[in-house]
Formats: sequence, C-alpha cells, structure tokens
Amino acid sequence: MKKIILTAAVALGLTMASCDSYLDINESPNSPAQSNLTPDLIFPGAEMAFANSYGDFLRITGGYFAQHYAQYFGTSNYMDYSQFQMSAVRSSSTYQNLTMRVLQNLSTVKAMAEESDEPGTVLAATVIRAAVYQVLVDCYGEIPYSEALNPDNLNPKYDNGKDIYAGIIAELDEAIAKTEPTATVCTNNLLPGARASEWIKLANALKLRILMRECGVVDVKAELEALVKENNFPDSDVAWAGCWSNQSGQANPFYQEDFATYFGSTQQNVILNLALYATMDDSADPRLQAFFDPNTDKGQYTGGVSGTNFSTTSDYKAGYWCRPHMAYDSPVYFISRFETEFFLAEYHARYGTMEEAEAHYTAAVEASFASAGLSDTSTVLATYPWNANGWKECIGVQKWVALSGTNNFEAWCELRRLGYPAFGSVTGAQIYDVVNDVYTPSLLPAATLYTPIQVIPSVGADKLLQRWPYPESSANRNSNTPAAKGDTTPVFWGE
Repeated sequence: MKKIILTAAVALGLTMASCDSYLDINESPNSPAQSNLTPDLIFPGAEMAFANSYGDFLRITGGYFAQHYAQYFGTSNYMDYSQFQMSAVRSSSTYQNLTMRVLQNLSTVKAMAEESDEPGTVLAATVIRAAVYQVLVDCYGEIPYSEALNPDNLNPKYDNGKDIYAGIIAELDEAIAKTEPTATVCTNNLLPGARASEWIKLANALKLRILMRECGVVDVKAELEALVKENNFPDSDVAWAGCWSNQSGQANPFYQEDFATYFGSTQQNVILNLALYATMDDSADPRLQAFFDPNTDKGQYTGGVSGTNFSTTSDYKAGYWCRPHMAYDSPVYFISRFETEFFLAEYHARYGTMEEAEAHYTAAVEASFASAGLSDTSTVLATYPWNANGWKECIGVQKWVALSGTNNFEAWCELRRLGYPAFGSVTGAQIYDVVNDVYTPSLLPAATLYTPIQVIPSVGADKLLQRWPYPESSANRNSNTPAAKGDTTPVFWGE
C-alpha cells in the first residue's frame, strides 16, 4: 500500500458521520489504530476543513476585496482587507489548513480507495482536491503542486498556475473516466448518500468553472465544447447544508466567526458595502433582503465605505449599518446552479449564439433568485437586461450580485477576470469626507466600484488587489519560493 500520511484533519474527522464536530477542539476521541483507518473515517474531516476555510476566511476576504463587505463601526479587525491589503502572515494559517489538513488527508483517502478499488471515493477526493488547488492558484498564482505533499521534499518547486489548472483538469478527467455512475462513495457531508453519478456532475461543474476561468488566456475551446455538449451538471446548488448545529465548533464557520458568542466575544466586523447596496437598490432587487438584514436603527438598508469604520462619526453608529443574513445552519456553498448558468451564458456568448447566451443569462438570474427563496426577477432583468454588445459587463455585474450571498471568494475571482463592475469616477474619500464627517452615499452610481479610503499604496487608485503574497508558512521555509510579484500582478488567467 502507498505511504499513508496522517495529519491533524484526521483527528478532526475520525468520529464524524456528519459535520457536528468538525472543529470541536474540546472533544478528544480515542483515535483508532492506523491499520483500522478507512476513507469513511478520514474524508469527512478533510472535506470539512476545506468547508471551514472556504466558508469563512475565503468568504470574508473575498467579500472585502469584491466590495460586498465594508468594516463595521468602531472595530478594525478587517480594516486591511477593506483597504485591499493581504499580508503574508494573514493567510498562512488558511494555507496550512488547506495543504496539511485537506490535501494531505485527501492523498491518504485516494491511496486507500485506490488500494481497495473504490473509484467513487477516488473521484470524490479528486473533486475536493481540485477545488482546493483552484482556490490556491486563484489566491497566490503560483504554489507547489507537482512536488507538493512529499514529506521528504522540504523545498518543493512552485508551479505556474496555468500548469496547475491543466493538472487538476487531467486529474478530474481521469477520475471520471474510471468511475461508473453507480459506484458508491465513502461517508461525506457534501453529497451524503449520493452515488458517483452526482459527483460526476459536480466534477463537470468544477471543470466548467476552471476552464471558463482560463479561457481568455488558454485555448480550451474544444474541452469546453465537449463539456457543454454533454450537459451533465448538478440540477441544484451543491453546498454543505443540513449538517450544522448551534454549538461551538459545530456551526457554520462564518456565523461562528462574526455572529456567534460561543467564545464570549460580541465583536462584529462585516457590514454591507455601498457598492453592492447601490447596485441592488437600483433595481429594487429583493435578494437584498435575503442576503442582508436591515439596520437596527430604522429597519432600513444602508451601505458602508471601504477603508474606514466610521469610528469618528457622531451619526453613523453601529445601528446604522446592515449585517449579512447569517444563521448557525446557513449553507457553505461549493458551487451554485446559477454559477454554472452564468458560465454557460458566457460560453455561448464567446463561442455560440447570443440567443443561447441570453437564455442561460436569464436562467442564471432565475436560479440565483430560487436559491434565495425568491421568484420575481422582473425588476432586475428590466434594469439589467441581456446586452449582446456588452455581455461581459452584463454577466459580470449580475454574477457579482448573485455571488454576494453565497460565495464571495468566487465573486472576487470573477471580478478580477471579467472586470465588472468597473471602477467609476467617484472615490471612497469623496463619498465619505473623514475630516469633516460628511457622508454622501448618493454620489456612487450603481454597478460601479470605488477606490477605498487609504487604499494600500501598492494597489493604488482604481485597481483591485490581484493576488496574495506567498504565505509566510511556506515562503519562510521553502528556498524555491519565487520572488514576490506584487499586489497588482494578475494571476495567469487575468493576464
């Protein structure tokens, strides 16, 4: 049998048939002997470690970098994100979680499943593994891949993002080809009880995301054509749902981070950003009420400005701002049906017909509404109708809005790639005059971004943060870490 490497994620997942205890650090179960370990014992901990990062740190940072979120009154935990800054230190623990607790243990799961001829489990592990590498490339641009996860190699080379994308597509293709739809899959929380047929659909949706993300710089038209022609994607949202409970270490990770008081803290940080509010208010978008709660002052909706927490004001106190609508059992979305429909709309706009593109655009908006428990898309589609001559802006703005309630990290990625919403002529400093305490939110037009107040100088005016600096936990130990490329250097698919 291949070498098995066990990390902390195993301890997190040994007793889990659900995600009830994925981060319960107070629980200390008796660990079974290594000879008794199976994918059913290891996989749940690995997948939930990914859900923890994807649904919390990546959601929070993505929300700030995409101008979905602004900083709450009087607190400053995420002020650096609000000003488009990411340090090598801030992302290190997440990088370690994704590499050590997720990827290492998925490698163990795959080795075990291959040894015991369980192709459905191999496929499931490959899907999560590919998603993790997609996220890492989208954050850092270059990371260890071909030489990664080998404990005997302390200095693995950093691979180009383009090569990693090609690698994970090949991994997905191989796993799909070796799996019959009726194959069983080990215990998991993402698609519990589902046969491999549902994991094949999920793998196809992930492939569509990866291929569309790179299609502007890599010729993947043939691969996309085959995938679209097969048309075998999930029929509904795929999310970690129905498995959270209202206890410390067992709740939705974003809820636990910024809403719960399990650890005695009542500090709140995340509020609705003016850029998103102005856009949704412009079309009387009912998803605003599904994604955010009204303020406690007057039961109204307001939006904050990136780069400040209004701590010097006398009028814009805590009760003035709107918080994301979150509960202990809110889903952590892996991929939504509307995301697939938006990618299909873009595919047909690039390679097919505008009639098909428009149909998928409409279906995407409808799917986003359905995900939010809504149905009347009339005001949104009237305000932001399909535009064949400006399809990139059309898709970009509405995908940005839709992802604000489900997956803010993917919104930051698509914002960097599509370029919409674009920066307007109004700046954050014009919207809020810090010195004179004058706030004029009406200055910001709908469907535009703005330069944050005191934006980090390395990003500057009218630009997005394009990548994260290599994580300290890797860069300080790996002699093959490349020279820093700078905050405004795009990852490969944004070049």
